[in-house]
Amino acid sequence: MKFSVGSLNLFLMFKLPTAFIAGVRVKRIDTHKCVAVVKHRWINQNPFQSMYFAVQAMAAELTTGVLIMQAIQESGQSISMLVLNNKSNFSKKAKGLITFTCEDGEKISDIVRECIQDNISKTIWISSIGIDETGDTVSKMDFEWTLKLKK
Repeated sequence: MKFSVGSLNLFLMFKLPTAFIAGVRVKRIDTHKCVAVVKHRWINQNPFQSMYFAVQAMAAELTTGVLIMQAIQESGQSISMLVLNNKSNFSKKAKGLITFTCEDGEKISDIVRECIQDNISKTIWISSIGIDETGDTVSKMDFEWTLKLKK
């Protein structure tokens, strides 16, 4: 798969339809950073007039996972990936357009290289931060991913 905004949003529609229906969309991708957005709407709300936490988690996880998928593809190796753990901190109600950004691309590339060189499973914690339209942080999500070279 080519890692572009369009191809990733098609990927969402076919492989992660719940995220697509909730309004999660990739807005930017390069080797260092992935940005996804989601707007608070009726379909993704909670009873407290803000965005449901799981929708925020889908957008945040997407920004981390896409960077891992891209690094794996660039390596030319077959590597499995799986979320082991996650931690979340919610600091403000998520209303309006929320932008999730992961800037751990270099760290991810390094761990993919180590996984290939050492031929053992590796784990890595990766962060994504959700910012609202006023520039305030609404959530910070950390995901522990495991990577394993397939034999």
